Amino acid sequence: MMSPSALALVGYAAWTLLLAIMIVTYRTGLVLAKKRAANEFDPWGSDVSAFSGRLCRAHANCYENLPIFAALILLALVTDNAGITDSLARWVLVARVAQTTIHLISISEMAVTLRATLFTIQLAIEAYWIVQLGLLGFN
Repeated sequence: MMSPSALALVGYAAWTLLLAIMIVTYRTGLVLAKKRAANEFDPWGSDVSAFSGRLCRAHANCYENLPIFAALILLALVTDNAGITDSLARWVLVARVAQTTIHLISISEMAVTLRATLFTIQLAIEAYWIVQLGLLGFN
């Protein structure tokens, strides 16, 4: 059985992959419908639609933070210190999924504020883990 930390890492990777699949599916549909050539897409997606731009940016938000999350989870797992990350790992994933979902739904001021709050929660948890895992090196 996987630890909560390992499950959250798999969940985070799966969420990032799902967003990439959504981008590929959306763009493939446009190419097959002959509305776009395969080489005509802007990497940020805003040339297709506002939603496409938000989808591409939401995906980028995920892969920008995934290395930090993965490094901390993997460090905790390989040093047999998953107890440090287990209790909060799922909350990082929940905050990430909620942040992405809000990003896809709205760009209102309240939505952006909520997204920023959810991102801050993720960063705060990761910072806490860095301190906790770093302190182990002083023992």
